[in-house]
Amino acid sequence: MKIIVTGSLGNISKPLTEMLIAQGNNVIVISSDIKKQAAIEASGASAAIGSISDTTFLTATFKGADAVYAMIPLSFTEPDLGDYLHRMAQNYVQALKAAGTKRIVLMSGWAADLVKAENVEHLFNELDASITIMRPAAFYTNFYQSIDLIKGKGFIGKFLTLRYSGLWALLTGKTGLLMGNYGGEDRIVFVSPKDIADAVAEELLLSPGENNIRYVGSEEMTCNEAAKIIGSAVGKPWLKWVLLTNKEMLRGLKMAKVPEKLAETLVEMQAAMHSGKTMENFHNHQPKMGKVKLADFAKEFAAAYHKK
Repeated sequence: MKIIVTGSLGNISKPLTEMLIAQGNNVIVISSDIKKQAAIEASGASAAIGSISDTTFLTATFKGADAVYAMIPLSFTEPDLGDYLHRMAQNYVQALKAAGTKRIVLMSGWAADLVKAENVEHLFNELDASITIMRPAAFYTNFYQSIDLIKGKGFIGKFLTLRYSGLWALLTGKTGLLMGNYGGEDRIVFVSPKDIADAVAEELLLSPGENNIRYVGSEEMTCNEAAKIIGSAVGKPWLKWVLLTNKEMLRGLKMAKVPEKLAETLVEMQAAMHSGKTMENFHNHQPKMGKVKLADFAKEFAAAYHKK
């Protein structure tokens, strides 16, 4: 099969490309970074260098493909995240329609249907194609963005310097803390990008009669249980995940000079997780859990943590 993979050599796209190549597929990887071309070609795939904001480029790349894995990289430099996601989704729809692509696997998020700005799934309904919407849970790899903060660097005064990563981190004195307007004893499903890649690879080779939604997770636990696993791996077994109110989170984001519309969207995303609605949707779909446990990922995290 000729399969197009977007997302360059990212956390999901790299293992996905490796799997598809191993299966004997003809894989073309889209990347906006010319510096990634050599690595893409070394993996056995072909490189298509261009931007998903360029519909002419997308259309030309999609033509003749049996299947396309489509993802929109989140941008936290865009003042209006919802507007950005809708623009990129519309670019995909236009290009897929023009190219006549019949099998599409679209990366979404497990709170996408609960957050108005994030929900672009419906835009793909106009396509005459078989579409699977992937809704993965909270990524293990989000923890990487918190390494400096867990180490206690980069703080302003007593309060916090915030950096979005799908979770929020803060270290005060000798006590490690993860913070967000979800956390504490909230139960969350976490997921390994490798398990997501496995699920996407399966879906790309299928052609269901109707469009469908597939949730993907690796392990379910409370946020504090996750914090303990990560903390123990780096020698901070006291690591806690503190639950903030929506107002506290929004205030912190504004202090960090995050644009107002973007800040409101980020708070809404995490509030959906705290509400339990994301968990309810996940359980209603009864997905099979992946193989990679958080304790496995914590070993990789600890290596990166101590190396940095």
